[in-house]
Parts: sequence; structure tokens; C-alpha cells
Amino acid sequence: MDSHAAYNEHSHQHGHEHGHGHEHGKEHAHGDVKEEHLKEEQEHFRKVIATFASYRVHSHGTNKRKKESYAALSEEHKALIPFYLDRLSQIDEAINKNYSFLKAIVADHQIFVEQEGQEISHLQIQPNKERPAVTEFDMDKLRSTLKQFVRDWSEKGKHEREAAYSPILEELENYYGDVPVDQRGNLRVLVPGAGLGRLAYDICKKGFSCQGNEFSFYMLLASNFILNRAAEVEQFEIFPFVHSQSNALREEHILQSVRIPDVLPSGLPPSSDFSMVAGDFLEVYGAESDSVGTWDCIVTCFFIDTAKNIIQYLETIYNALKKGGVWINLGPLLYHFENTPGEMSIELTLEEVKALATKVGFTIQREAMHESAYTANVQSMLRYTYNCAFFSAIKE
Repeated sequence: MDSHAAYNEHSHQHGHEHGHGHEHGKEHAHGDVKEEHLKEEQEHFRKVIATFASYRVHSHGTNKRKKESYAALSEEHKALIPFYLDRLSQIDEAINKNYSFLKAIVADHQIFVEQEGQEISHLQIQPNKERPAVTEFDMDKLRSTLKQFVRDWSEKGKHEREAAYSPILEELENYYGDVPVDQRGNLRVLVPGAGLGRLAYDICKKGFSCQGNEFSFYMLLASNFILNRAAEVEQFEIFPFVHSQSNALREEHILQSVRIPDVLPSGLPPSSDFSMVAGDFLEVYGAESDSVGTWDCIVTCFFIDTAKNIIQYLETIYNALKKGGVWINLGPLLYHFENTPGEMSIELTLEEVKALATKVGFTIQREAMHESAYTANVQSMLRYTYNCAFFSAIKE
């Protein structure tokens, strides 16, 4: 196959993004509501593009306030930290470099735009007054996307990938290790919540045909770029940690650059097939889709807690698998909508989730706990570590 990922588009729904960073939205009916939803989707996509376009102005504005804080110091206090203003100038330069990278991502955004009256061309260079309003919440999603590049496509993210992805890849080998690599292309693996696509790529690299599914336009734009436009290893330089100076041990930890990708997303086994599908997991793979009973394996990594109704997630996973198919899961239970006003949220304990899986029809084969961070700066004074549930189960 072509070494690059093919992208397909399904309908999107847009809601909130929390914790470890997947977006999931509201369910809609058909007819007029569906048309209204399509309009909302177009506006949301315009806002995502506008967020990319606004990054430099917004980030320089934040840094300007820091300069104003420095200017408000007495001359005596300024003399005690003479390096501070120079660091802020270096942060401005890093922001400019980030912006050049983000502009390159946005330049390829038309792949996600349908042809019927949804033209958003050149939004990134339109006057600010023509752009949708961008909030700090929107900008935080974009900053999180930069950190996601570190996790998925840099040498610095290797430790996180080993913690979160290696147990999954090893479990795939436990189930399918006796299948020669050149014959694994007949085995179809689905990765919902695929983010920037590294786990799906690593699975495909082992010979499996793998499809990543992602809902967030931030992730989709970024993954399309890195999977399909990277021409050489460490081609791009980003500065993901310049947006906050809190909990820094040393100045170089704030200003450190990260080069991506650490591997060139190519050279996949010829028998494998790699694709990314845009859309809501429940819509694309639900009971009314053509995916029922078609997948050999479904891999969920830091995903199932993005559900509003986790029962529906487990039923969808079960129904999408073939009889005898395998579900492999790794992640915490940081329920994304638990404290979101106006949104439903069902929160189950891990024991309850496993009991539910059994009631749905799964037989759990293996289980363990694995510690893993998520887009953490390993040099920061503050780090979050999840004690992740890992298990594999068979559809009986």
C-alpha cells in the first residue's frame, strides 16, 4: 500500500475536551436537526482553523503581559533578575517558530472540508475581524496538540509510548504472534480515539491492517500533516513548553525544542492497510453502521472514559467485533463529562466496568495495572501519573 495514511470523513459532533484530550459531542436526530448539526460542524471547523491562525497573536499577547509585569517592577528588583526580559524575548521567537509549523498544518486543511458550500480557503490569512472568536479554552486545545506531538512523534515521548503502547503491542503479539507478518494484513484492527495516529501506525507497522478513528479536528489536522507530509526524520522543530513558566527547574526546560517525527511514517508492510477516519465513534461504528461484526480487534488507549454513557461504548465495541474478536484496553477512568453542566455522564468504577464487559458478552483474559503519564514534561516539577487499567477480552 501507499505508506501514507488515507483519510476518510464522517459526520462530526462537537462538545468538550478534558483531561487527556479527546472530544466527543452530542447525538442528533435526522432531517432538519441533521442539517442544523452540519451547519454547527462547519462553524466549529472554522473556529478550529481560526484558533490555529490566531496562535501567534494570542501567544504574543500573553507574553506581552509578562513583559508588562516585569516593567512594573522597581529598578532594584529588575536588577536582581536581569535575565528575565531576555527569556521572554526568546519565548517570542519560539512562538514564531511554532506558528510557522501550525501554518503548515492549516495549509492542508481542505482534506476535511466537504464540497457542498463549505469552502474555508485562506481563512488563516483573512483579517482578524473575519475570524470566529477564539477563547482561551480553544487555544488550550491547540497547545495540547503541540504536546501531543511530543508524546506520539518525538524521541522525548518514547518513555510515554513504551508505558502506554508497548503493553498493547505485546498483547497483539500474544493473540496473533503465530500469524506471519505478511499475512496479518487480513486482520483488521480499529483504534478509536487515535489522536495523532502513532499507536495505529505502530500496529500497522507490525503488519496488521489498522484504522484510526478520531473526533477532534485539532488532532485530525495535525495527524494528517505528520502522517502524510513529513518527508524526513526530525524535519520539524517545535517548542511545546514555552506557554507556561510554572514548575520549571531551569530556563532551558522552558525553551527546549523538540524535533518531530522521530521516525518517518512510511515503509509499512505491503500487505497492511492504514487509514484514519474522522467522526464520532458511536456514529461511525454504531449499530446502524456497516462496521457491525467486521473487526478482528479493537484497541482502546486512554479512550473509554471519554464516554458520556460507557455502556453504549462497550456495546459498540462488542457489536463491531467479529465473534471471537479481541478487545484490548489501557487507560484510566478520568470521566471527561463528570462535572460538565448540562451533559449526561455515567461514571463506573474499574470493577464495575469489568463486570459490565462480562454482562455485555466479553470474557476477560488478562488484566494488570500499568503506570503511565500523558503528554507530561518529564523535566517539570509537576507531573501526573495515571495508574492505568490494562485488560484484554474476547467476544464470545
